[in-house]
Amino acid sequence: MEQVKAAIVGASGYSGEELLSLLARHPRVDVVAVTSRQSAGRTVAEIFPRMAASRLAGMRFVEPSVGALVQSGATTVFLALPHGLAAEFAAPLRSAGVQVVDLSADFRLKSAGVFAEFYGGTHPAPDLLAESVYALPEICGDDALAGAGLLACPGCYPTSILVPLVPLLRRKLIEPDSIVINSLSGVSGAGRKAEIPLLFAECNESLRAYGAPKHRHLSEIEQELSAAEGGEVRVSFTPHLVPVTRGMISTIVARPAGGAGAREVEEAWASDYANRPFVRLVPHLPDSKHVMNTNFVDVAVREDARTGRLLIFSALDNLTKGAAGQAVQAFNISQGWDEGTGLL
Repeated sequence: MEQVKAAIVGASGYSGEELLSLLARHPRVDVVAVTSRQSAGRTVAEIFPRMAASRLAGMRFVEPSVGALVQSGATTVFLALPHGLAAEFAAPLRSAGVQVVDLSADFRLKSAGVFAEFYGGTHPAPDLLAESVYALPEICGDDALAGAGLLACPGCYPTSILVPLVPLLRRKLIEPDSIVINSLSGVSGAGRKAEIPLLFAECNESLRAYGAPKHRHLSEIEQELSAAEGGEVRVSFTPHLVPVTRGMISTIVARPAGGAGAREVEEAWASDYANRPFVRLVPHLPDSKHVMNTNFVDVAVREDARTGRLLIFSALDNLTKGAAGQAVQAFNISQGWDEGTGLL
C-alpha cells in the first residue's frame, strides 16, 4: 500500500502527542520527521513512554526548520503549533509545494481584519487565507477538501457548536439572534504549558468561566454560523474550565423557528450526517465519558415546552475530534481515502 510521507511540527504538545499516536498506526502514513525545540535529540519513547511499542519509538525529535522538513521528503506537514507561529512554517512550506494541515488558528478566519481583532496584531500570512479550507469535514464537505493544499482545522469549541447548529441554520429551524452557548472543556484544551491557572492545585475541585464575553474561538464560530445562515449571526458564548484532563460538552439554547421542534432537528442531523461516521445522534444527554479517546461527536436535543426553547447538546474529545483526530479525518479526505482511515 502506497504511503504518504508526513511530518509533525510541535509534536510534544498535547495535540501533537495525540496526532503522533494516530499517525503512528495510520496504514497510509509514513512519519518521516517529528520536531520539538524542547525535546530535540530525544526519542519518541523517551518523551512519550506509552509509545514504547510503537513503530516510531526510536525516532528522534529534531529542531523545527522548514529546510529540515523539506529535506525529510515529507509531502504533508501537520502543524501543532500556537497561533502566529504556525504561519511561519505554512507559508514557505506551501511555496515548496508541501501540503499543510494546520491545527492552529492562523488560517481558520477568512478576514485578516477579524484575525487582528480577536488575536491581535497583523496576520502573518494574509495571502494564504483565500487558499485555506476550513477543514470541518461534516460542514465543508468532501469536495472542498479534495486535493486541498492548506487545511485549517477548527478549534475544539467551534466543532462542538458548529456540528449541531449548522444544519439547523441552513434550514431556518432556529432564530439566529437567540443562540446562547455554554461550553465546558478539560484542562488539556489549554495546551501543555506551565502556567499558574493550569496547575493541579488551581484546577482541581474548581469550576470557572473564562474568556467571556469574547473568547477567540467566537470569531470562527460566528464566521461559520453566518455562512450557514446566509447573513450575520452573533451569539453569546461562554467557555468554562472543568477539572478533567480531556473532554468537552456544549449546551446550546435557541428559539425554534417556523414551528420546528426536536423531531425536525433530529431529521436535519440525520439527513446531513447520514454518511458521516463520526456524528452520532444519541437518545441520552451526551456525556464526555462516551466519546473519550475517539473521534466521535455525540449530539442530542430536547424541547423545553415551559419556555418554548430548544436545548441542544454535544460532547466530544477536545484532543481527538477537537484537534488531532479531526486533522487526520480531513487529511484522509484530502487524499481521497475513507475518512475513517486510522481512526476507526
